[in-house]
Amino acid sequence: MQPADSPELRALYEGFDAEHLMPLWTQIDDLMPMSPKPKAVPHVWKWSTLNALARQSGDLVPVGRGGERRAIGLANPGLGGRPYVSPTMWAAIQYLGPKETAPEHRHSQNAFRFVVEGQGVWTVVNGDPVRMSRGDFLLTPGWNFHGHHNETDEPMAWIDGLDIPFSYQNDVGFFEFGSDRVTDYATPNYSRSERLWCHPGLRPLSGIQNTVSSPIGAYRWEFTDRALTEQLLLEDEGQPATVEQGHAAIRYVNPTTGGDVMPTIRAEFHRLRPGTATPARREVGSCVFQVFEGTGAVILAGQETRLEVGDLFVVPSWVPWSVQAESQLDLFRFSDAPIMERLHFDRTHIEGTDR
Repeated sequence: MQPADSPELRALYEGFDAEHLMPLWTQIDDLMPMSPKPKAVPHVWKWSTLNALARQSGDLVPVGRGGERRAIGLANPGLGGRPYVSPTMWAAIQYLGPKETAPEHRHSQNAFRFVVEGQGVWTVVNGDPVRMSRGDFLLTPGWNFHGHHNETDEPMAWIDGLDIPFSYQNDVGFFEFGSDRVTDYATPNYSRSERLWCHPGLRPLSGIQNTVSSPIGAYRWEFTDRALTEQLLLEDEGQPATVEQGHAAIRYVNPTTGGDVMPTIRAEFHRLRPGTATPARREVGSCVFQVFEGTGAVILAGQETRLEVGDLFVVPSWVPWSVQAESQLDLFRFSDAPIMERLHFDRTHIEGTDR
């Protein structure tokens, strides 16, 4: 209930304004809603449109010092023109032309790359050249120097994910320029980090200390695909290997801790059999999906949108969503779940369950 208007009350509010004070009783519905009321809205970006615009930018916008990257951020329509896909995460399509090099820099923000198509680019992370190819998930943890170089006569595009909005809001960001080129133009099939760390169930004694972010530079598609394939084969054999009937999924993890690959970003990959539909669910925190293979549909807050290869969509906090597979549907997903879980704000509701 609000107090009755009076000259004395108006004078009180003027005093509040003069001292930069705001009473809770005039704004509690906005500050403490009964459930999350995100300003971000569900939205789908079509890869065919994004890729065409990225190609245009390749003809018009140089890569080099100043702009640093030809990266085009996905701006959530509900966030007032900010280049944020959600209040905590940045997502962008990055485009590198034939024989181009993006110079090295580093920043506090954690970053990754996911490749939906193409090959021929190496990202160099702290001097370690890492091949980028279709289906690969690649890490650039905070404060690691990194640059990219394209060794082919064809352009290449991929998606970037970072925790830029979260770091910006909390004033934790630092940035530093590195080499104008990259520190190593080698093009190995496997990076040094993979050669050291990517052996199932084996940990090098030279790396016995736990690390905040994963020491692995690239999580290769061949292993992701094999893991999902085996889950569905085990399901066929009657074994409890999938998260839901017809729904295989993996989480990329830091091998030193078994936890998320980076402290602010979770990454997963999901595969749905043809005809599978996930139950509608709501989750605190936001996530972004990209279609890697197949066709289907996503239902966001009751609105259905058809999905094709490369399409991206964002699910804001506590917005109900579900996915339906027409063909086999492969989906890459990233989210701010590590932040929500560490702060104990996480909550999930799945339709038809008590969870």
